[in-house]
Amino acid sequence: MKKIQMVDLVGQYEEIKGQINASMQQVLETAAFINGPEVHAFQKELENYLGVKHVIPCANGTDALQICMMGLGLKPGDEVITADFTFAATVEVIALLQLTPVLVDVEVDTFNIDIKAIEKAITPKTKAIVPVHLFGQCANMDAIMEIAEKHNLYVIEDNAQGIGATHTFKDGKKAKSGTIGHVASTSFFPSKNLGCYGDGGAIFTNDDDLAHIIRGIVNHGMYERYHHDVVGVNSRLDSLQATVLRAKLPRLDSYNAKRRATARKYNEAFKNQRDIILPKTVNGCDGICEVCDCHVFHQYTLRILREKRDRLVQHLNENAVPCGVYYPIPLHLQKAYQDKRYNEADFEVTNQLVKEVISLPMHTELDDEQIDFIAKLVIDFVNR
Repeated sequence: MKKIQMVDLVGQYEEIKGQINASMQQVLETAAFINGPEVHAFQKELENYLGVKHVIPCANGTDALQICMMGLGLKPGDEVITADFTFAATVEVIALLQLTPVLVDVEVDTFNIDIKAIEKAITPKTKAIVPVHLFGQCANMDAIMEIAEKHNLYVIEDNAQGIGATHTFKDGKKAKSGTIGHVASTSFFPSKNLGCYGDGGAIFTNDDDLAHIIRGIVNHGMYERYHHDVVGVNSRLDSLQATVLRAKLPRLDSYNAKRRATARKYNEAFKNQRDIILPKTVNGCDGICEVCDCHVFHQYTLRILREKRDRLVQHLNENAVPCGVYYPIPLHLQKAYQDKRYNEADFEVTNQLVKEVISLPMHTELDDEQIDFIAKLVIDFVNR
């Protein structure tokens, strides 16, 4: 059996290295490193894939989220509601802009932001909601958009983990994650479902005026060279990274299909295990149905009961199986984001999840032998 990786980027590269190497060589020979033809071509291809009017590439996913907030004109003191159970970048940019982060609990089954908690947290100072499509699955965007319309709030989708997922509305219509709110950010960090070979990110919107503002912000506030019309930043996707993304984008749906197939195999192995709770899709389909497109499994995350999670992590590591705990500490308990406004009783689910979640290897190169080996290690341990 080949070595098990949490993410096997080398194996994935083998399939596409001819195209990537040739495209990179062309960039090197033309020296069009910044805002070159590869970046513009990728932008158009991603717009077509998502069905969104505007994609604005930038340097990384954290920048993308910050620039979304800058583009909307949010002011210091404005409150922004987001999930307590997610990576720190989501709240980090809120604090950097001197906005007021308002962290709320998540759903115990999907791990996504809790709708009732959003409604409870809204005040006259609330200006935006940032749903995170955690682990590759859309938050409840029907309900979130209804709340936003009712209270005149912006919705900024944090799509760093969800690119390629599809949300099905109550009326049966479908839309790609990141195309539903007023604006969205994504990350092309190498381990993402659509990842480059360094840092990269992008912003999506269907709002022409907002797109114009954001295009200036990512380039020092310039629309005309040396004319700085808005306060901006230096955040651009480079051409070498765009070549990687152009090679991978046509394969994204097949990559995500492989991830779902792996998730189905894991689920089949773990079903009926007393101390293992399987990941649930927003549609509630057990076993992840063959036509499921709501989840792209950036992570495959189990809940391990009866205080066995930490010992399982150790057991897997001792047997050369990598795993991850995403996330071990709630954001409201992180030193940088503690606030006297928070009440522990409001974070019951998050405080439970951080003790139970474990993410197993999930990538396009996993084979059945590896999946069976991982599953047996987990099952044997939890049944001790």
